[in-house]
Amino acid sequence: MSIAIRPATGGDIAALDALLRTVFPAPDEALLVQRLCLSGDMVLTLIADDEESGELAGTVVFSRMQVDVAGKAIAAVALAPVAVAPAYRRQGVGEALVEAGLAHLRQAGVHLCFVLGDPAYYGRFGFAADWAQGFASPYAGEHLMALPLQGGAMPCGVRGDAVHAPAFAHLGEGA
Repeated sequence: MSIAIRPATGGDIAALDALLRTVFPAPDEALLVQRLCLSGDMVLTLIADDEESGELAGTVVFSRMQVDVAGKAIAAVALAPVAVAPAYRRQGVGEALVEAGLAHLRQAGVHLCFVLGDPAYYGRFGFAADWAQGFASPYAGEHLMALPLQGGAMPCGVRGDAVHAPAFAHLGEGA
């Protein structure tokens, strides 16, 4: 299997929506991605294509956040969702997508990436609840993790708000 990772284009919308509706038990993630796109809060969407079949193997999405440290806004994003088609699971597709996205964000100068998820999975990339601790967020807890992207250094100062894009407030509402 040979996978190519690339930025999503307008031509990927239908396949991306179908993937998200297949992978997750409810349409929440598909609707989240739609709302992030419509609101302009989407920062980066990467697609993994199977080079042999042309099938969409997976995706990872990063969206804008409002985060402050020491009273100053810092460049931050949320990772959500990451999805891998059932036929491509346990083959490193999700890991390759996340790593490619983080590399792109580092190069773009983003300071922090937050994720809400399984510490065992996201810990392999360096995400930790300790990095997110102290930020004011409705998602605060052991599953809210962060990763400093600029040389592994956390911006200095008192941690303030970590606010996800408004689209996240609609999770669980359905259509």
